[in-house]
Amino acid sequence: MNGVRIDKWLWAARFFKTRALASKACDLGRIRVNGAAAKPAREVRVGEMLQVRNEGGEFEIEVLALSDMRGPAAVAQTLYRETEASKAARARLAEERKAMQQYAPLPERRPSKRDRRRIIQFRGGS
Repeated sequence: MNGVRIDKWLWAARFFKTRALASKACDLGRIRVNGAAAKPAREVRVGEMLQVRNEGGEFEIEVLALSDMRGPAAVAQTLYRETEASKAARARLAEERKAMQQYAPLPERRPSKRDRRRIIQFRGGS
C-alpha cells in the first residue's frame, strides 16, 4: 500500500468520529499536508507531516503507517507520532483553559422559570 485517502486515514487514526467529518475538515482547510491545504481525496504517504485541527486541539503529526480500516485506539496510535512542540502547545492551552475556569463566575442558584424564558428569548428561541 503506497497511499491512502487522507479522509480515510484520519478516520482510521481516530482524529474524527466519521469519515464524513474528516472530509468536511479537509474541505474547510483544517487539514494541511507539508504546509499545503489537503482535499479529502489526496493520498497520504508514510513520512508526511500533517497539521490537524479538530475539537481536541491542533495536532502536528508525522505519518508512521497507513491504514484504511478503523480499529482499536491502541492500534490507531501506532499510525502516527505527534511532535514534542505540538504536545507542549496542547498542554499549555489545556492549562490556560483550566486557569480561566477559576475566574468564571458560578451562578448562585438555578434559573427561575422567568429567567429561563429570558435566556431562551435571548438565544433566539421561540
